[in-house]
Parts: sequence; C-alpha cells; structure tokens
Amino acid sequence: MKISTTWLNDFIDLSQLPQQGSPEELDVLLTNTGLEVEGIEAHDQIPGGLKGFVVGEVISCEKFQVKEKTLSATTVNVGQEELLQIVCGAANVAQGQKVIVATPGTTLYDKEGKPVFTIEKRKVYGQVSEGMICAEDEIGIGDSHDGILVLETQLANGTPATTYFNIQSDLVLEIGLTPNRADAASHWGVARDIRAVSGLDIKLPDVSSFQESDNTFPIQVQIEDEGCTRFCGISIDQVKVGPSPEWLKDRLQAIGLRPINNIVDITNFICHGLGQPMHAYDWEQINGQKLFVKSLAVGTSFTTLDGIERKLDGEEIMICDADRPIGLAGIMGGSNSSIQENTSRVFLEVAHFRPERIRKSSQVHGLKTDASFRFERGTDIEAKLLALQYATILIQELAGGKVASQLIDYYPNQPELAHIDMTYERIHSIMGVELAPERVQEILVALDFKLSHVSPSGFTAIAPAYRVDVTREADVIEEILRIHGLDNIPLSEHLSAHFISEFPALDKEKVQQTIGYQLAAKGFQEIISNSLTKAEFHTWIEKDLSFESVEILNKLSEDLGVMRQHMVFHGLEALAHNINRRQKDLKLVEFGKTYHKKGAKYIEKRHATLYATGLWQGETWDHTPQKTQLYHLFQVCKAVMQHLGNKPFDTEVIEGSSVYAYGLRISVQKKSCLELGMIHPNLAEKFDVKQDVFMADFDWDYWVKQEKTDFVYQEITKFPEVRRDLSLVINKEVSFQSIQRVAEQTEKNILKQVALFDVYEGKNLGEGKKSYSISFILQDENQTLTDKVIDSTMERFIQRFEKELGAIIRK
Repeated sequence: MKISTTWLNDFIDLSQLPQQGSPEELDVLLTNTGLEVEGIEAHDQIPGGLKGFVVGEVISCEKFQVKEKTLSATTVNVGQEELLQIVCGAANVAQGQKVIVATPGTTLYDKEGKPVFTIEKRKVYGQVSEGMICAEDEIGIGDSHDGILVLETQLANGTPATTYFNIQSDLVLEIGLTPNRADAASHWGVARDIRAVSGLDIKLPDVSSFQESDNTFPIQVQIEDEGCTRFCGISIDQVKVGPSPEWLKDRLQAIGLRPINNIVDITNFICHGLGQPMHAYDWEQINGQKLFVKSLAVGTSFTTLDGIERKLDGEEIMICDADRPIGLAGIMGGSNSSIQENTSRVFLEVAHFRPERIRKSSQVHGLKTDASFRFERGTDIEAKLLALQYATILIQELAGGKVASQLIDYYPNQPELAHIDMTYERIHSIMGVELAPERVQEILVALDFKLSHVSPSGFTAIAPAYRVDVTREADVIEEILRIHGLDNIPLSEHLSAHFISEFPALDKEKVQQTIGYQLAAKGFQEIISNSLTKAEFHTWIEKDLSFESVEILNKLSEDLGVMRQHMVFHGLEALAHNINRRQKDLKLVEFGKTYHKKGAKYIEKRHATLYATGLWQGETWDHTPQKTQLYHLFQVCKAVMQHLGNKPFDTEVIEGSSVYAYGLRISVQKKSCLELGMIHPNLAEKFDVKQDVFMADFDWDYWVKQEKTDFVYQEITKFPEVRRDLSLVINKEVSFQSIQRVAEQTEKNILKQVALFDVYEGKNLGEGKKSYSISFILQDENQTLTDKVIDSTMERFIQRFEKELGAIIRK
C-alpha cells in the first residue's frame, strides 16, 4: 500500500514531529507501530522534478542564417560567474527576456516520464551551445512548442525552476500492510497511528457546508440482502465531467493511480484518503430510478466495468436497477451505468457489506480491486456519512454539481462493539513490563478505544467500530505494546512470564534446533515455505494420500487454496527456483507441517524433510566429483536417528508410489516413521526439475519424542579393531539391509560395523545376480582379538549368508 506524505499531511501536521516528518523518522515510527515501511521513493509532479532547470535572463541575442533556418546566438545569465552561450531556434527569443534554461547535465523527459536526452555542451552549426532555452513542452508543464516560455518574474537569475512553478516534491511510503490492519488501509488510518504515538491532532475534512436538497431527482433504494448492513446515497445534478485539477491528479499519481475524470477521481480520492470505497452511477442509466441490493439467480450474466462478461454463482451481493444488474457490490461497477463524458447527473453511493461475502465473490470471479481489498477486510461502518458528504462537497467544487435529493442512510442495526475486560496484572504479565495505569489508558484512548468500569485493578475496553480485528484480551494488549514500543521493553536474562509454565516440559523447538545444527554441519541449508498450496497438487500424488485436502474457506487465491498436503511440493519449488539460477548442487532441510482431513477429523503432522540433488561432493584437488545417491541421504538419516534414539529399525521397499521412483520405508517397532527415496521424475518434471532429487521425510512428531536425555559415557577401549572383507554373489532382490541384519543377529558382541564398499553387476555373474563387497569391523573392548576368534566369526557369517540369503562367497 502506498502512502503519500503530502497527502498524509492533510490529516496530521508532520512538521510538528521531532524531525519534521523526515523519511527516516516516518520509517522508524510507522514500522514500530506495525505498519512496516518497505520502501520510500520520491514522486515528482513533473517528470524529473525540474532538476537542472533554472531561471535565466537573455543578455544578448544575435540572429544568424543556416540554409533556410534562422537561429539565434544568445548569451544567458543563469546566476553563474560566466554567461552561457546558447543557440536557440525559437523565433520569439529576444534580449532582456526572463526564460527557463536547461543547464548542461539536465535530462529532458517525455509525457510518460521516460528520459529523452541529456543536455550537453556541444557545437550547433559551428556555434558553441551550453544549454537550452525551453518551451512549455520541453519543461513538462504544457503541450505548446510554438516558442520559448517567456516569464514575468523578478526572481534572481539562477533560481531553480521549481521555485518559480511552485513544484512540491512528494515522498511515497510503501507500507507492507498485514491482513488484520484494515483500519490502516488509508491515509486517515496511517495518520491515526502517528497520532497515537506522537499525540498530535487529526485533521478531518470539513463537511459543515454540506446541505441536503429537496427530492428533485431521487433514487429509491430497497435492501433485500442482509449482506448489506449500511447503504448511503445522494443524487447530484448539473455535473460537468472533465479532467481533475492538478492537485487531485497529483495525489492519485503519487500512489500509482491513473486519473480518469473528476467524478471517478473523487471516488478514488475518498477511497484512499478515508478508506471508504465509493461508486458513482450515471443517474440517467438507472432504469426506473430504483436501486435494489439483492442476490441473483445462478448463471445470470453481468458485464463489469472492465468489459468482461461474468456468470454469477448466486452468492454475490448485486446492485440492480428496475430491470438489470448494474454493479457487483463491493468489487466493481457495471459497464452499463458508468460515468461517461456526457454524464450530467450522478448518484453517489457508499455502503458497508459483510466482508466474508465480498471476499468469496472476489475469489469466485478472480477480481481484486481497491474496493474489494478494503471491503473484504472490513471498513469503518461509522464513517460512511463523512465520506459521502465530503465527496458531495468535492463534486460541487470540482464538477459544478448541485445536490438534487435528500440523503439516503439505510442503517437498520448498529454493530455491537467488542467489550473486552482487562486487568493490569494480566497486561503486565504478558508484556513483561509494568506500565502505569495512566499510560495504558492514554494509549488506548489515543487509539479511539472507550474505557468503562475503570477501577484500580482494570477496566473494560470498547473497541472502535473500525477495529474489526480487536476481539480478545490479547488483541488489546498488542495495541498497547505496539504503541508503547517493543524497543521500550527492557530485556534481561531472567525475563519471564508466569503463563510459560503451562508449556510441556519437552521443548520441541530445542530438539529441532539441535538437529538443524547437525544437518547444517553436513552442508544442509534450511528453507521455510508457506503452509498453503495449490489444490491440484493433491491429484498429482493422489494414490499416495489416503485423506482429503483441508480447504481454505476464504482463500487468498487458487494457488493458496488448501493447506499443504505433502512436504514434497514446496521442496521441489525451492529446488526449481535455485536450479533455474544455476545452483544445481543442493542440500536442503525444512521443518514444517502437513494437514489432512479424514471425514470430520482434521490431522496436523510435523515433518523434518531433507532434499539432496546434484553433486554430493564437488570436485577438488584431492576428490573427484561425487553424484548424490540415496545411500548418502540414508547415512545422514542414520546419524539423525542415532542422535534421537538409536533403536533397531526395519526397512521395506516403497512400491507403486507416485512420489518416489524407488525408496525405503523405515519402521521402529512396526511404526512407520521415515520414508526416503528418489523423487519420481514425472513429479519432478511438473516443477521443471530435470535432475535426480532424493528426499527423506521424517515423521517429526514421532522422532522428537525419542530424543535421548540419559546419555551413558564410557572410556574408549585400548584394544584395536580388526577389518575383514567378504565378496558375496547374491540375487538382485537381496538388499544390503538383509545382509546387515543377518550379520548383527549372528554376532552381537564384537561386531561394530557392517559397510558396503562396492557393487558389481555383469554378465559373468549370471542373470539376476549382483556382487556386494562388504567390510566387517570387529573389536573386543576387553582384550585383543585372536586369529582363532576372528576366523570363527567370519566362518559363522559365511554359513548364515549361504544358508539364509543364498549367497556365494567369491574367493
């Protein structure tokens, strides 16, 4: 959201701030109140801000002829020690004139604000020219190019042109508005926060001159849909539609809006100034001079102002005349009743609609407008008359209109304001600092809260109508905290609040942090992604999911329509983003949640998910590049499991999956708690990932409970370990895990490690066969192993491998 500081100054005198409302001061002030300033940029009424243009005086002017052209060699005083020599082609240039001069280095812009060329010292037909004497269009203040602009002024030579034309520069703040702060979606709303912090007064538009008229041109209004909770309107006659004055155009252009005409511009001005979306109808186009606010049948056609024909779903709030729909309430008007150049009578409407209805309709039709942005978050129902009266006054001033009806105000039921009981003890315990009761009350009153039942221990806070987001005790405390300032909360090593004791003893975040550090040491980088995603993702891996997606009722967009069904989706998006930027060797980890629905039951699961792709180890002088394999990720997973609780586990091959091309499912005591494998190329390709990706997905709810807290330490043995190798020819379906399990069952005392260091497959082994080269580490912690014990152990391994796995020992 863009906020013009010049416009903001209409509501609150920024010059009264300690630093006169400097950009740095507003940045800190607003960001500290929760309205984060994401950027500040200058806005010039004239492209380029007339930088380099000055007032000059023509001291001498001599005509000379070049072919059929008559030019003038002039000397011009621009307030410097030396006169500038300028060649001018205008016929009306003459000695003694006061003119506007573009000095060397000045850039000229076209009407769209694009730079055309920069003035430089050069030679023109053999004459030195050190600038340019300008016409209106060259400065950007008009379209005339008939001759140079001759000034009537006593300003000194060298005076900036901005002084002569009274051009004011404007600073525009880009504010990252959070969804709950609908109250700040206007210049008035931002000014309210500045008032709360600074204590300065708010200046609202003066509407004392507003007067109603007799019902010369009334519009009858009938509300038939409870989604409309307030409707105000008035007719204005003898309107002359035309361009807006420069000050109004500049207000809108500063925040990125294109001026259209004085009537439409006034409604936009009210929307962004007071936060009240409005709509102006051509009175003559309202059939029967009647308006109905109602819903229409499913499938009804309606063409919005953007020229697109839309089919209604029956849930929209529609503005209709006696014969047809003419407006999609709270979102966009219709093309059949819009303001035209020949419009002479308008009906002005400002209303309040239920946010959930507007949001749903906006999503259904894919229409995001300034009006819907505000309506779907909740507008101030009490400010409707102020907005209508001010807009009426502006139309009278800028379009010559006259009020031609009585003011309509349909307002059957005032909203019940939130009454929230507060105690100072609770405020202090949550904030972590004790504020004087007077300071607490001062902040809330400055935020337009009303206080009742005030006592030494607390009070009841009554939220203003425009703060639709304040409904709970925590909301009120947040308001106090953001105005008092988070930076003003002293921190110490012993800072605490009593409600923390209610948390469970197990600190899941600490476990996550510990494992995060462990993975970072292995080269993994943590990513954090949105827990909302696309609904269509579910269909891509539907056979792997035994549940329904959790849909968002008031979704922001179709891309954020459901809660995350599987961790793989955002992982692939992150990988694609990096791979497309030539970062192909990646190791990522994400701690996140998935959300499931089975019947009426909702399930939330925590995950720790690893992704690896490209090279596991890059090329160096002492290492050849090593492509990532499932084995690498498996070793990392084993290390994590060992840290969290080294329990015996079983593995099974994942088959028929649309997520994994191949992989393993790991279970502890028949509880499936980890899946890892290579992501199916078909799925990866949907995200434009064309290289092998390996993923490990931990059931984090299970593993976080397994963390060991009772470590046992023992002295490192003094006796050496022994390595022996075996080469086994086995059937292809026999896994390394099977070999490891048989070995561990055969020898439980001195077997310390079983590792696979080579795999071979070839025709000479026979069809369906493979060769595994396995290393065995043996060690007795109490004595040195003898050859007899070692040979006996290896012989038992061989016998079990031959008997249970059908292995052939290669000599």
